[in-house]
Amino acid sequence: MNLRNVAIIAHVDHGKTTLVDQLFRQSGTFRDNQRIEERAMDSNDLEKERGITILAKCTSVDWEGTRINIVDTPGHADFGGEVERILSMVDGVILLVDSSEGAMPQTKFVTGKALALGLRPIVVVNKIDRPDERIQEVLDEVFDLFVSLEATDEQLDFPVLYASGRNGYANESPDLREGTLAPLFNKIIEHVPPPSADPDGPFKFLVTLLDRDNFLGRILTGLVFSGSVKTNQPIHSLDNDGKVVETGRATKIMTFHGLERVPTDEAQAGDIISIAGLTHTTVSNTICDPSVSEPLHAQPIDPPTLSMRFAVNDSPMAGREGTKVTSRMIRDRLFREAESNVAIKVTEADDRDSYEVAGRGELQLGVLIETMRREGFELGISRPRVLFGTDEEGKKTEPYETVIIDVDEEYSGTVVEKMNIRKAEMTDMRPSGGGKTRITFSAPSRGMIGYHGEFLSDTRGTGIMNRLFEKYGPHKGNIEGRKNGVLISNGSGEANSYALGPLEERGILFVGHGEALYEGMVVGENAKPDDLEVNPMKAKQLTNFRASGGKDDAIRLTPPKKMTLEQAIAYIDDDEMVEVTPKSIRLRKRFLDPHERKRASRAKQAA
Repeated sequence: MNLRNVAIIAHVDHGKTTLVDQLFRQSGTFRDNQRIEERAMDSNDLEKERGITILAKCTSVDWEGTRINIVDTPGHADFGGEVERILSMVDGVILLVDSSEGAMPQTKFVTGKALALGLRPIVVVNKIDRPDERIQEVLDEVFDLFVSLEATDEQLDFPVLYASGRNGYANESPDLREGTLAPLFNKIIEHVPPPSADPDGPFKFLVTLLDRDNFLGRILTGLVFSGSVKTNQPIHSLDNDGKVVETGRATKIMTFHGLERVPTDEAQAGDIISIAGLTHTTVSNTICDPSVSEPLHAQPIDPPTLSMRFAVNDSPMAGREGTKVTSRMIRDRLFREAESNVAIKVTEADDRDSYEVAGRGELQLGVLIETMRREGFELGISRPRVLFGTDEEGKKTEPYETVIIDVDEEYSGTVVEKMNIRKAEMTDMRPSGGGKTRITFSAPSRGMIGYHGEFLSDTRGTGIMNRLFEKYGPHKGNIEGRKNGVLISNGSGEANSYALGPLEERGILFVGHGEALYEGMVVGENAKPDDLEVNPMKAKQLTNFRASGGKDDAIRLTPPKKMTLEQAIAYIDDDEMVEVTPKSIRLRKRFLDPHERKRASRAKQAA
């Protein structure tokens, strides 16, 4: 059968998953009367809620006798570990760019990986029906991006299609606003080469994705590089050094059809398939015929740049809302995650009750924490910290990021000032149309932790910030952190509006009337730089005297500031933690007892 393997790559929110929906509809993958959800490829709840792709997924459509295996890739660099592996499965890429926003940092990240592997791209300018489209400038940006990524002459000679994924048409002319996606299907068949696999050699298969099924156990997905495999055929798996991980049988072989995995008796070289039947084999292992002893080369993965401490929840409210609270359960869950997600590294701390989890960025680790809390876990999370390195001369280095900010012109001065405080260097500044300015910075990752919330406040919610790992560079010295102290509860009980009323003058409150509190819990932000211990539970003394004019009933509190998980993680300081449970997100001091806090503070100053 004719085969094509292609990956779709794009920046967040450039319409990749919506385009795949239309490819399904127009290739006849769905029945006419079949009920399909919008953005069908967004499989888990978090992807649907956030509108972003987190996991790489495979699917397949048939077009005029050719089977096209399509891999949907995440558009965010934090999930880049998914992208780096799956690009080894495909022979071509479709680069989707927004007709207004153009080439963005995450586009650069994935495209760089694809070009380095020698893949030839098809460029699709999406959302051409936008009123603020600037198609020609966007194409020039894409060409400049390819040149900066050292594309070959063959890669620079890329075909271009103009499309609207939502309306389901693609054309070779930028002026047409109707039609179907047939030109895109035909361009894939014409431009993407068939898989260069060896059908006559021994069976070899590289694992690039790992999934779990309650009935089948591990499901390993990847590309068949050579030979063929039949159900129940003896196989073994090799690690990168050629050592045998385990031997077994291919109990189930599945190919992709639309959104479903379809069982098959035999799979041929060049196809993307899933195999079940092995219990220890993991990502980047080679599954092959028992006669093979040489493993396939797996793509190296960029190292993590950020780490957080995941600890057992030891607050006075531990165990009230979650069902999974022990260190053993947390340990098993984290190591299971590290197994399928190669961009995450987990190490056990000396106290045996906490784990260092290193990943690509705050969003990736935030998604992991959110997934765990929905599964019933309770955790204590520390402030993110960057992973330092050393250069050849033994000097300390730290990760830098390229930060691209699109902001209204009136706010650009504030943004530049704030970024300077965080030791960022401006590398480019130019108008991007519509009264907006695009500013590019090279900034240490350390300085960017916790800035996003402040950035949204400074730009009145209109600014857009995109970040991408750039390099390890020289250490920038001390960077100023959060300027304000916090209000700390000095006891346990329920918050009382009588006590909260006067506290509003001290700063911004995070809790409302009737919320359960404990000693050491952070209840608000102080307007001054120092931490302040307060009593938010104080009730009015019951006396025989009445307040004049019903003053007691007239306490009107400002609604408390409620933080999302990412905002809370970005907000906390080094001596604070976020308590995460299935129902609540609370901020607290690491040491709940005030005397212990003082001792720790003195020890830190002495060091």
